Amino acid sequence: MPEVVFSVDQSKSMRDQAVPGHNRWHPDIPPAASMTPGSEFRVECREWTDAQLKNSDSANDVRDVDLTVAHMLSGPIEVQGAEPGDLLVVDILDLGPCLPPQEYGDAPGQGWGYTGVFAKSNGGGFLTDHFPDAYKAIWDFHGQEATSRHVPGVRYTGITHPGLFGTAPSADLLAEWNRREQALIDKDPERVPPLALPPITEGVLAGTLSGAEAERVGREGARTVPARENGGNHDIKNFTRGSRVFYPVHVAGAKLSGGDLHFSQGDGEITFCGAIEMGGFIDFGVDLIKDGMNKYGVTTNPILMPGRVEPRYSSFLTFIGISVDETTGDNYYLDATVAYRRACLNAIEYLRKFGYTGEQAYLLLGSAPIEGRISGVVDIPNACCSLYLPTEIFDFDIRPTAAGPESADRGRAATAN
Repeated sequence: MPEVVFSVDQSKSMRDQAVPGHNRWHPDIPPAASMTPGSEFRVECREWTDAQLKNSDSANDVRDVDLTVAHMLSGPIEVQGAEPGDLLVVDILDLGPCLPPQEYGDAPGQGWGYTGVFAKSNGGGFLTDHFPDAYKAIWDFHGQEATSRHVPGVRYTGITHPGLFGTAPSADLLAEWNRREQALIDKDPERVPPLALPPITEGVLAGTLSGAEAERVGREGARTVPARENGGNHDIKNFTRGSRVFYPVHVAGAKLSGGDLHFSQGDGEITFCGAIEMGGFIDFGVDLIKDGMNKYGVTTNPILMPGRVEPRYSSFLTFIGISVDETTGDNYYLDATVAYRRACLNAIEYLRKFGYTGEQAYLLLGSAPIEGRISGVVDIPNACCSLYLPTEIFDFDIRPTAAGPESADRGRAATAN
């Protein structure tokens, strides 16, 4: 087993670890460990909300989750010799859930994980105007497969991956993030959910920094919700074992951090907390390409080489969406977001005919290994997006037939009360 350079006791909050992680992007958060190029090592990760969500049949915890603490990241890991302008080469060697629960209790990743639909008033999701309330599904792990008492009738193989890893921003890059995101917020400052999340001191964790220095990180540091030039919260389901990613280096030592491990996820992670969330471990190899940003023209975002690990599904039912608003009927010009939303809604309406509630179908599409594709963005005025749903994940036939859909009582998702 590779050396564990960042360890997590799953019975404790990230704040109470021997070496705490962090939940803001900031160049001044000190390294938790230092590795040389060519090293292989293990990083243990806490579930992204710091295990606020429980293995229960209530979604009150989703409704009430404190998002000021997210994401709880492991790191930073210094890579010796890394300088601004280099590319940090990161190989995912292995990853998986944490150990089963022992006497101290049950955390996400210890034999189970969850998918949540976040309430519109607290984060929302891709379809929040259609599903404004909080819902949850608990998934039990069976080796590589997952099943849920809240979405019965399906069993699927997950593509285990980290939702979030990245390097620290420079002070200038951080300032640019804050400038442009505040300008976006200012366009509609009262919007629910908000257009972006500005820096706040509430809930901040800044590694080993405390007092005034931690508060400064809260005032200046970027929230970790979106992907940015440093990597961050990409939520790419195929970023799994065997993958290699080339991260831009913006500060000395690169300062690699991350977490937000997923047992499985569909393209788009459409419920916001759409993956099967868990804590666990990830094994890395790291190296450097000196002056790599200049050599390869990497001016903004990382480059990814996906691994060859994925479920072998061969039969799909594909749902199409175009860029016409489902409520107003307004036509949007080549808007892929509207088109993918329509594809998702079309799939949900189809699954209702088999006895699933809309919320169950929404949770399923967020967590199952669906494939989302931009199929056309040239034929004005309508963009066309498609959603490929594996038919083999169901224990009944969902394909259209002359006999009609096989409807049944399929229970319900966990709800808030």
